[in-house]
Amino acid sequence: MLNQFKAFILKGNVLDLAVAVIIGAAFATITTSLTEDVLMPIVSAIIGAPDFSGLFLLLGSPPADYAGSMTDYAALKEAGVPMLGWGQFLTVVINFVILAFIIFMIVRYANKLMTKEEAEATPTGPSEIDLLTEIRDSLKK
Repeated sequence: MLNQFKAFILKGNVLDLAVAVIIGAAFATITTSLTEDVLMPIVSAIIGAPDFSGLFLLLGSPPADYAGSMTDYAALKEAGVPMLGWGQFLTVVINFVILAFIIFMIVRYANKLMTKEEAEATPTGPSEIDLLTEIRDSLKK
């Protein structure tokens, strides 16, 4: 069993997966910074709200012992106040769309590179029809 486990771990697919997970984690920090530090401030400036996560709708009243601000989403959430946090949801959706677009662009570029390499790797020789014609002609002789 130990030898089988060793063979499994040393297969190329497992090592490729490990590398992909590590690179994916690093890529996640880059895209998180891009969305939170670059793109979301631009979107917020266009829409007018500096931070979407603070936009919510109260669905109930806070507990009697709650002494915090009625506009502090995090404090109300911690106090267990029922509310609809639509601003946080909007932030997550915008982050997802931005991340999906970035991944789409990377995959699109990678596909272009792959097709270019495949086109260059295609051997330039006689076509199948040329070969069949040559065989036919040699059989006639």
